Amino acid sequence: MLDHLWSTLDSYFSEMVTIRRYLHMHPELSFKEEKTSAYILNYYKKLGVNVRGSVGGNGVVATIKGDLPGPTVALRADFDALPIQDEKDVEYKSTVPGVMHACGHDGHTATLLVLAKTLHENRHQLNGNIVLIHQHAEEYAPGGAKSMIQDGCLDGVDVIFGTHLWATEPVGKIQYRVGPLMAAADRFEITIRGKGGHGAQPHKTKDAILIGSQVVTSLQQIVSRRVDPIQSAVVTVGSFVAENAFNIIANSAKLIGTARTFDEDVRTQIEREIEKVVKGTCLMSDADYEYEYFRGYPAVVNHEEETEFLKQTAPSVPGVYEVEESPLQMGGEDFAYYLQNVKGTFFFTGAKPVNAENVYPHHHPKFDIDEKALLIAAKTLCKAAIQYQIDHVKNPSAIEQG
Repeated sequence: MLDHLWSTLDSYFSEMVTIRRYLHMHPELSFKEEKTSAYILNYYKKLGVNVRGSVGGNGVVATIKGDLPGPTVALRADFDALPIQDEKDVEYKSTVPGVMHACGHDGHTATLLVLAKTLHENRHQLNGNIVLIHQHAEEYAPGGAKSMIQDGCLDGVDVIFGTHLWATEPVGKIQYRVGPLMAAADRFEITIRGKGGHGAQPHKTKDAILIGSQVVTSLQQIVSRRVDPIQSAVVTVGSFVAENAFNIIANSAKLIGTARTFDEDVRTQIEREIEKVVKGTCLMSDADYEYEYFRGYPAVVNHEEETEFLKQTAPSVPGVYEVEESPLQMGGEDFAYYLQNVKGTFFFTGAKPVNAENVYPHHHPKFDIDEKALLIAAKTLCKAAIQYQIDHVKNPSAIEQG
């Protein structure tokens, strides 16, 4: 059966590329993906697949019911874009000013749609059901996963698999990791309130820029001197705004940054340590402050059994030449919420462009992928879903044990 599915996917590869390029040319930002959502919904309706739109917002969930009894496997793809100007010189360049698919979500969507078409055509041989979760708003917290789960996208699901096209790894490589894979992604905002004045009379002011600079420097000591060195953590200030004329000392300054962690205790520690730094620095300078910490996605923590299963099944997928353990990634992903509700695993599919002069990372204005990775991602997800169903039909108690 798998050989037939793979050959069918091969025959649909051009359609996969066409879909990906169409979506790349027509990106939509998080929580604004109405046209993309409608495109996905209509695709399933034309196939005759049972589908539901407006799931938890702009989400779409389709269900393929197999003719044979077995477990229900969910597969997930996200479809929102980023507020970045596309700087690539390609025929499928974004047509929307200031918006582009700079993270591969267009490829995720194309992969899942064509895989769904293939599975639907072979539903009479499926040992169970396949749930296709097309998620909106992965890029911007609170994200779309949480609201889709609340709206029932995981109802009846036994296991979930998901992949991310990984443009920094070569095509043909699959990366897995048991346990934590991607970090919790939090955001913080700090406003320093000093006392502005003339640049020639600093003694009469409380310089918010100077105070803010001291805060930035001191924040670096949280990870290096406060967090257990065995643990992984990042504290980064990404924005420092205090606009004034050249001869004015700033009355206020605003700092915005992110904290990345894997351990919940470390996460809480960093939230508290940041305020200690800000409070102490402002106290020393007789300034006031405002501090807010926004918890984003939790860490992506893969289940052991399902990750080992993926590790064992991926090497036999056509086009896969290497399966290796992934290093920890400090990027965030709201796939974490699915894994908090059902067992499953999230993995990376290499998508590094072959002939690019420079390989641009995710969220870069010139980001792109090798589209051959779409086919490998589809086949790997296909193998995981079908093999999982076959194995658990042979051993139904494994679902409960897992």
